[in-house]
Amino acid sequence: MIYIGLTGWGDHDSLYPPGLAAKEKLQEYAAHFPTVEVDSYFYAIQPRQNVEKWVRDTPASFRFVVKAYQGMTGHEREAIPYASKEEMFAAFLASIVPFVEAGKLAMVLFQFPPWFDCRREHVAYLRWCRKQMGDVPVALEFRHRSWFSPMFYDKTLQFMEEERWIHSICDEPQAGEGSIPAVLYPTNREKTLIRFHGRNVHGWNKATSGENWRAVRYLYRYNEQELREWVEHIRKLEAKTNDLYVLFNNNSGGDAADNAKQFMRLLGVEYTDLAPRQLDLF
Repeated sequence: MIYIGLTGWGDHDSLYPPGLAAKEKLQEYAAHFPTVEVDSYFYAIQPRQNVEKWVRDTPASFRFVVKAYQGMTGHEREAIPYASKEEMFAAFLASIVPFVEAGKLAMVLFQFPPWFDCRREHVAYLRWCRKQMGDVPVALEFRHRSWFSPMFYDKTLQFMEEERWIHSICDEPQAGEGSIPAVLYPTNREKTLIRFHGRNVHGWNKATSGENWRAVRYLYRYNEQELREWVEHIRKLEAKTNDLYVLFNNNSGGDAADNAKQFMRLLGVEYTDLAPRQLDLF
């Protein structure tokens, strides 16, 4: 099955009726898409009551891709409120139990930063992370090109297969060593993740003082030709993995929702078990 969705559900104004309360947005979101990335986990491991509400607010067929907490992937921008990494991982795993129990956890996404390059100690840390996560399905996304350099390309993919990492395949700007190519190779027969970050080459590496660099980085709208190229890629990937999760992250200008729906049309994908739309209630 192909699950198409967005990264987060709060900022996609084109999906919601005017004045819709933030606490009601996930329910409305689930009327449009069958999956979502929970990016709020990156900033803080979420309280269990939040997760229980999200499970209640979505239909039985809905699936969540949960982004790993920043302390788990070395993005620490502030003090991490845990005494050890073991304690941090344990807190994360306890938090996602409602997703697991409801059968709604697609995977946990470990997205590593641009400075996490291919070296021995980083490979060892990936092994340690995988062990901590146990049987939880986990996806791996790199941001440093060295992992797919000619020297390490085959070894990286072999490592991901052996360690049971789901490959997070990216469409993103080709902007030097801080970006990776689209490597169309599933490392897991059950699941593959695909994330569309846009192709804003200028904005990808731009991070000047006083500027919202994230808004610049993900400011991009895919045109139809670019999406049609990915229709061909999806058809090939379908033959190699059972479920494809496709997430659009190009939302700085509000383009992600429109591009995701456009991609659904190009693929001929229709979902019959979404939540009812609030706009259709009257």
